[in-house]
Amino acid sequence: MAKRTRGSNRPGQRHPDRHAPARQQPRPARGPSQSLSAAEEARAAELESEIVAQERAAQQPAARARDRSRPADLEPAGRPRGQSPLAVRAAEEYGYVSRDVRRILRVGGSMVAILLVFFVLIDILHVVSL
Repeated sequence: MAKRTRGSNRPGQRHPDRHAPARQQPRPARGPSQSLSAAEEARAAELESEIVAQERAAQQPAARARDRSRPADLEPAGRPRGQSPLAVRAAEEYGYVSRDVRRILRVGGSMVAILLVFFVLIDILHVVSL
């Protein structure tokens, strides 16, 4: 790999041409002021308001679609509609978690009930002898 040798470009050292103090040079004289007339300013304001209206019109369908896709039962009460995506995902996850916990309890309870029935049949009633 070739070493770059370009003056004194080592860290901590400045290039003599680029970092020399700026000399005061006389500024060239400028022509007449290029300000806008009242009609031009009015036209610029009109164009700006049209652009802003177009941006708002473009954003409204996306916001409506986003609100329609969010189920109403997942929104916590008392919260504003403008939730962060993380909060929306967390609300959906809480729904999944509660359903999963109910399923786990149902399956676990049925297993305990089956074991209880086997205990009664085998140990208490001696229906099945091992």
